[in-house]
Amino acid sequence: MTLQETINTDLKVALKSKDEAVLGTLRLIKADIQYELTKTGASELADPAVMQILKVNFKRRKETALEYDKAGRADLAEKERSEAAVIARYIPKEISDEEIAKAVNQAIAELGASSPSDTGKVMGKVMGMFKGQNIDGSKVSFLVKQALSSN
Repeated sequence: MTLQETINTDLKVALKSKDEAVLGTLRLIKADIQYELTKTGASELADPAVMQILKVNFKRRKETALEYDKAGRADLAEKERSEAAVIARYIPKEISDEEIAKAVNQAIAELGASSPSDTGKVMGKVMGMFKGQNIDGSKVSFLVKQALSSN
C-alpha cells in the first residue's frame, strides 16, 4: 500500500470515528497531495513526493508552534503540536546526530576532503547515503562544516 493510499484509508477511519484532530490534519495533507497531483497531472504521487509533502508540513507545524509559544498563545501552539504528532506517524524516525557524524567522517575519508571548499561534495555524498530517509539537511550542513573546519 502506498503512502498516499495509507493516508486516504486513515482519513476514512478518522471520518468514521469522528476524530476531529486527525481528520483536520489529514484533510490538509490530502489537499496538499491533491495540489501536487493537479500540478503534475498524475493520478497518484510516488512515496518520496508524498514524504516530502509530509516533511514540509511537519516542519511548518513545529516552527509555527514555536512562534505561538513566543507570542504567548499556548492554545494555538498545542494545536500545532498535535497536528505535527499526527503527521509524524507517517514520517520515519529522524536519523540521529551520531549516525550523521559517522557518515560525514566516512564521506570525508572517501572523498579526501580537507577544506571548507569541499562542503558541497561531502554534503551531496552524505545526503545520498540517506536518500529516502528522514534526515535534517541543516544538521548535515552544520556537521560537515564543523568537521571540515577542524581538519
